[in-house]
Amino acid sequence: MTVAIILGAAVKPDGNASPTLRRRTLQAVKLFKSGAVTHVICCGGLGRFPPTEADVMRSICLAEGLPVAAIRLEDQSHSTLENLANTLPLLAELGAPEVVIVTDTYHKWRAAMTAQHLGIKARVSCPPMTGTAKHKVLKSWLREIPGLIYYWWRLRRSDRLAGSSD
Repeated sequence: MTVAIILGAAVKPDGNASPTLRRRTLQAVKLFKSGAVTHVICCGGLGRFPPTEADVMRSICLAEGLPVAAIRLEDQSHSTLENLANTLPLLAELGAPEVVIVTDTYHKWRAAMTAQHLGIKARVSCPPMTGTAKHKVLKSWLREIPGLIYYWWRLRRSDRLAGSSD
């Protein structure tokens, strides 16, 4: 069994998926339809606009023909760390399956680093950014640089704190 974990992204003011959220979800749908994954976990809590990111992803998955039984929701998270940490009980329920994290290329290193920190052995699948304006792609890459540095520091710090409590 292999599970796709779709990392969250924004919901638009009208309650529809942002292009990033749609792109990631459709990548997971593609993986499911090809037989590469047997389940999807939709991650993301309530952001600036309702509904939750996970609910919007579930709607896309259902509209694309995925069976209800193949979809799990993690609808409380607000960060990459929370997305992945909150999937741990769901992964345990599914028997600790193989994991494919679905996110964008610019975000894959932070996602992989976070998964490794949490003990999730995962590979990453990234949808193509075709159709995305070049300035938006550049903005995403530039935004990710401080995010990656911050996560590296935060995860390293938590490892050191956990080690010093013994």
